[in-house]
Amino acid sequence: MKKFSKITAVILAIAMLLTSVPVAFAGTDVDYAITSPYSSIDFGTVNYYKADLHSHTTFSDGHETLPAMTERHYELGFDIYAITDHGTNSYGYTTQTFNDPLKLISWIKNGAVYNDVLAVNGKTSDGIDYRVDTDAATKDEYYIETIDGKDGHKMMRVPYGNEQNPTSFNNAHVNSWFVDYGNGVLGGTSNYESPIAAVDKLGGLTVINHPGEYTNARDEDEQENAYNLDDPVYNYKITKFAKLLSEYNTCLGIDINSKGDGRTRYDRKLWDILLQKLVPHGRNVYAIATTDAHNLGIVDSGYTVMLMNDLTSADLKKAMENGQFFAASKYIGNINEMNDYKAIAQNIDTPEAKLFVQMLDTALASDDKFYAGEDAIAPKVTNITVNDTEDTISLATENAVVIRWIADGKQIHVGNEIDLDDYSDKIGSYVRAEIVGVGGVLYTQAFTLDYDGAPEAEEFGSFFDFGGIVSAICDTIVKLLPYILPLKLIYFIAGV
Repeated sequence: MKKFSKITAVILAIAMLLTSVPVAFAGTDVDYAITSPYSSIDFGTVNYYKADLHSHTTFSDGHETLPAMTERHYELGFDIYAITDHGTNSYGYTTQTFNDPLKLISWIKNGAVYNDVLAVNGKTSDGIDYRVDTDAATKDEYYIETIDGKDGHKMMRVPYGNEQNPTSFNNAHVNSWFVDYGNGVLGGTSNYESPIAAVDKLGGLTVINHPGEYTNARDEDEQENAYNLDDPVYNYKITKFAKLLSEYNTCLGIDINSKGDGRTRYDRKLWDILLQKLVPHGRNVYAIATTDAHNLGIVDSGYTVMLMNDLTSADLKKAMENGQFFAASKYIGNINEMNDYKAIAQNIDTPEAKLFVQMLDTALASDDKFYAGEDAIAPKVTNITVNDTEDTISLATENAVVIRWIADGKQIHVGNEIDLDDYSDKIGSYVRAEIVGVGGVLYTQAFTLDYDGAPEAEEFGSFFDFGGIVSAICDTIVKLLPYILPLKLIYFIAGV
């Protein structure tokens, strides 16, 4: 009996040892073909440009004039500025249209109508000289401030910026750039496809704005409940986005962190779901971050870091099409992410890591969002090296405390280099990295993967978009309003 017990003990010990092996040697040698959006970037020579692709003025529902918003963006170091007023195309720093229904909204919000534009040569509110230069060949516009005869940096305006679906009752908003579409086009409740299709036909680019607002994921208390695929409402909305992105390559993807990350705090989860659905179809999904600024205080909240050779709209469009940029934010509103970052950072013995943990603790204790602060130095990626032979991806960074890698929505690795073979049992069709520190968070675009045994593309199945019905009803009401309400008479009485 004792002999049997000893044999049993030995067998159990061997079994325990074997079951522990996958912890250290979980992966197997897989021949990954890694596609990097950054493969053609020479990080030694490329220029980094800070861009805000989504902001507002008093030409729609913003609280600040075009000159005031332009000055603030310039002050905060933006190199690229997209004015994306609702249903109102950005035609120039020195000229802008004002559509009647949006004029009414602006009047209601601000108590008056402000239609200020920039002069070709003028002075800021602080008395600083500025000018608007237009390149004769490209027609690109640049705002430049001059102090003591010395020019500052140039800030390029993105042509034809517009937040489509201006009168959407449920914030089904689409940002568009580069083509003249949507000026004065009303309606858009639940209707993403009309502006995406129209801009696609003209050769422009679009993105799905702050999806957590439309999906109501922002109202969830727990991340596990947001974008639950067992919920038929979430399933419908996720499928709707996936089909749109699969059909229109000019729709880059989604906004994952904007305006302080309150409504978008679970949209990284949506991004991962869409990547899992679409990468097997050969479609990467890019992520942007923006300010969606309606006031001066939020202007430096979210932004993109564009990797471009020259500061031109042509180079900007190319970078956006190819995913050659990083999404970035000074805010993190997701409690799960903050706890994950804290768990990593508290094991790092550096002053920056200790400060980062303190900042996270302060946010978590007050059930608030992490905020890096206006003067914080943001993390930066200075190089990306992909080794297809060794199946590794390496990041060189500055101002980073935590670098973590995500696959299929889960953290799989921590560190500046990942060996994909170590995680072959956890990796699907992509990996992406988050670079985090006291200056905020930086998101790489996804590195897509092809290999024997990679997830196969799944058909979306039958799908009916009820948004068309909702849009037809709501938009009809909206389009009748100018005939029901004598807008010009209201403006006359109000002295507008």
